[in-house]
Amino acid sequence: MFSKRTFSLLILLLFTSINHDVFSAEKKGDDFNMGEMIMHHVLDDYRYEIMHGVSIPLPVIIYSDSGLEIFSSSKLFDEGHNALEEGYNGVKYYHGKLKPVDPEFAFIDLSITKNVAFLIMTSLIMILIFISVANGYSKKNTPPKGIQSVFEPIILFVRDDIVKPNIGPHYEKYLPYMLTLFFFIFFGNVLGLMPAAANLTGNIAVTMTLAIFTFLITNFSGNKHYWKHIFWTPGIPLIMRVIILPIELIGLFSKPISLMIRLFAAITAGHIVLLSFIGLIFIFQSFGVGIFSALFVVGLNLVELMVAGIQAYVFTMFSSVYIGLATEEEH
Repeated sequence: MFSKRTFSLLILLLFTSINHDVFSAEKKGDDFNMGEMIMHHVLDDYRYEIMHGVSIPLPVIIYSDSGLEIFSSSKLFDEGHNALEEGYNGVKYYHGKLKPVDPEFAFIDLSITKNVAFLIMTSLIMILIFISVANGYSKKNTPPKGIQSVFEPIILFVRDDIVKPNIGPHYEKYLPYMLTLFFFIFFGNVLGLMPAAANLTGNIAVTMTLAIFTFLITNFSGNKHYWKHIFWTPGIPLIMRVIILPIELIGLFSKPISLMIRLFAAITAGHIVLLSFIGLIFIFQSFGVGIFSALFVVGLNLVELMVAGIQAYVFTMFSSVYIGLATEEEH
């Protein structure tokens, strides 16, 4: 159970998150554009915005015929934080994207964007935490304590209730990947609810990469019975195999697609709903609406904390199910 101090700190963080989103709105009154505000917060960017007017420029890395060029994203904006029409080094900022100033200029964008920065930060946090947990296990005959006692029940839950029942006797081979998958999604979801956070797990490129990893591991681990079931389904008439084969092939690719879309849609939808209720404050400019929106956002933030764990559980569970189906022996 949460202590009173922990609960108070959680509420403070939630209200801080609300205040950040409120004061980050670019326009107020009749000029307020809710759609623009929501997309600004949900999409990726080349600046890490702490609040309106206060942002940290991130490194822009482009590769072109001239070679690799690295410069600060602040070079793309004037002192009023407006994008420079003439751009810099052949590129310009346009609605969260880099566009060539000259249409014939071709480049590859390798920049450290806000989502990439949060991806690196999430990875570093995981490395620090689990090195500490591993060091705790190196001390034999000592009970878990500190951060080890916090994460040990979660690790055992993932192993005993998600991975082992769904993959079967060979689960240990896939357990490191499943634990990494679960905690990466969970940490990314939770950090995304913090003030001045990035929408990391609400970025479809991130969820697509996770789904591709599961797809590759599943199919490279598939035994002969798995592939036989796809290309020559046993126990059915020959004419039915012609119908079932394309269905099986569609199912082969629909599984990772469903993983990708489910996580992306759940996290992005939650952020959009939160920002929509915050936007009502500027649209109605009413004290009553402001109080209602603030209370609703606090409650929804608490629900989103629960969703953060549920989505990590669901993604890990379905990944385990798919790998288990690919590696199970013939009945």
